[in-house]
Amino acid sequence: MSDGAPFVAPESEVEAGWIDYNGHMNMAYYTVLFDRGADHAFETFGLTEAYVRDRGLSFYVAEVHVCYLRELHLGDSVRASFQLLAFDEKRLHAYHELRHRDGWLAATCETLYLHIDASGPRVAPMPDAMIEKVRAMHAAHRSLPFPERVGRQIKIGR
Repeated sequence: MSDGAPFVAPESEVEAGWIDYNGHMNMAYYTVLFDRGADHAFETFGLTEAYVRDRGLSFYVAEVHVCYLRELHLGDSVRASFQLLAFDEKRLHAYHELRHRDGWLAATCETLYLHIDASGPRVAPMPDAMIEKVRAMHAAHRSLPFPERVGRQIKIGR
């Protein structure tokens, strides 16, 4: 991750089983791609399978809002970004973009993550070493423009 740039996960490809009867990627798999991309960002904080297994701690998604902007099709290659907007000792607020290999924006996602002690399960503070890594990413992302799609709500205007 370079200063000021959002975290960008490795490229992923749209899989055959993700295509629906409309001939494009089903809406559920956009979330799969955002989630896989976030997993790469979380690894930089120290969230690994070993962390979950050995410490009984993890992150759970509390809320998510996806905006579908352009269809993806079989074989399309995309990258998911992760921009950390805000955090406290127990929560992360992130914005993600799913961009096609050619650069166009396919979808955006806003997510609230909770750090969880699975023995409860209950929300729990992140360990100091993790919060320091989160703080460093947030400092790097503060210089990015605030995404216009953050904070949207669903409604039908009158």
